[in-house]
Amino acid sequence: MPLVDTLGRPVRDLRISVTDRCNFRCTYCMPKEVFNREYEFLGRDLLLSFEEIERIARTFAGLGVEKIRLSGGEPLLRREIEDLIRALVTIDGIADVTLTTNGSLLERKAEVLAAAGLNRVTVSLDSLDDEVFMAMNDVGFPASKVLDGIDAAAAAGLVPVKINMVVKRGVNDGSVVEMARHFRGTGHIVRFIEYMDVGRTNGWRLDDVVPTAEIITKISAEFPLQPVAANYPGEVARRWRYRDGAGEIGVITSVSQPFCGTCTRARLSAEGSLYTCLFASKGTDLRGPLRQGVTDEELGALISDVWQRRADRYSEIRSEATLGLPKVEMSYIGG
Repeated sequence: MPLVDTLGRPVRDLRISVTDRCNFRCTYCMPKEVFNREYEFLGRDLLLSFEEIERIARTFAGLGVEKIRLSGGEPLLRREIEDLIRALVTIDGIADVTLTTNGSLLERKAEVLAAAGLNRVTVSLDSLDDEVFMAMNDVGFPASKVLDGIDAAAAAGLVPVKINMVVKRGVNDGSVVEMARHFRGTGHIVRFIEYMDVGRTNGWRLDDVVPTAEIITKISAEFPLQPVAANYPGEVARRWRYRDGAGEIGVITSVSQPFCGTCTRARLSAEGSLYTCLFASKGTDLRGPLRQGVTDEELGALISDVWQRRADRYSEIRSEATLGLPKVEMSYIGG
């Protein structure tokens, strides 16, 4: 019998944060006002080791997980991340190992990542306009250097590259059509993401959200689009294809059109807490049991128990009441 939660959702995807550190201070994720020089990040001894991550991943694979995505923070800040990738791609049942990055270190790391067996990368890029992009990453990093990283990833065979753009009204919504235009015909896939109320530090307001329908209308007015069926059950991004055959885009509609009912994702934080929702208030410690000598069978039973009790559907029940709940920060468990 497949492992399913209280709503019949199987566990198919595991997102693993390998670090809580990042070299960007994106205003919707790690605002500088909070994540400053005084902020205490996790010490090395608190992070899961690569061996511990591999063991947890193998256990999840035995429970039905087929896809693993490495995230952060910025995962390429974790030293020798390629060693972890080499281990993960050998796990029976894992068909896809990918990584989400801000692209700042991708130009120098792309070939090494590909050689280690990484299948694909997703790159965060919120605007092609340097003034807008540097204001959003808040460290003065230019868009051109991220584009260099995307080119390096493509050259290394990490394709198709997916580009994530978080759209915030009044900040970068004017960059939507330009982003679509730039990547049309390249084989890369831009995914436009509705600004979400993840964590407690980004000052989220509903008025700042640009709904998917508005994004699609803007792009389609310039480059006509048509909807496309999902690639697989539980796919997060809704797909749209250019009518002239120049490729496709995706939209992630967590606010305007929640997809909780088909969510198959589990999330592992950098210090080993298991979360069953991006908007969760608390997780389940796996690092403690691992370091106390838990057997593989006991670890599997612990994970199974957490998933079988899962009833999360935050985006479907989002309200004034839920907005006030304490939620884990995005930089802690990845996006």
